[in-house]
Amino acid sequence: MPGKTYDDLHVGMKIAHSRARTVTETDNVLFNALTMNDQPLHIDEHFAAQTEFGRRIVNGIFTLGLVVGISVPDLTAGTIVANLGYENVRHPAPVFHGDTISVETEVLEMRESQSKPDRGVVRLKHTGRNQDGVVVVEVERSVLFLKKST
Repeated sequence: MPGKTYDDLHVGMKIAHSRARTVTETDNVLFNALTMNDQPLHIDEHFAAQTEFGRRIVNGIFTLGLVVGISVPDLTAGTIVANLGYENVRHPAPVFHGDTISVETEVLEMRESQSKPDRGVVRLKHTGRNQDGVVVVEVERSVLFLKKST
């Protein structure tokens, strides 16, 4: 599997993910339609033009999902049992159509599972930045990783 196992990780490890993605208007409009979110800040250009942003901003939940998704091939593809939770989500700056998002992950904490010896819980911090290096989202995520054969 391309992802990392519990044994491949250590506290303080940082992973600069190899992929980045440009967010499109279609991404934003489709995500809002699929999630039934009719917030005018995301879908109404006239309304958004009158806000401090001057234009529509991308839905923050989409940005959060994108940041986690970008991390999958380098980190969790085929090597996790489950996501256990997300906390401390911050959106310090907006994402606009045309922004390109890149991600870095830091391993914050690790502990072996007490009930399943083939697994361990890892707390990660994902940081998403736009093409100018501005942080647009931060999230801490707890993941149940598989260990290498025990």
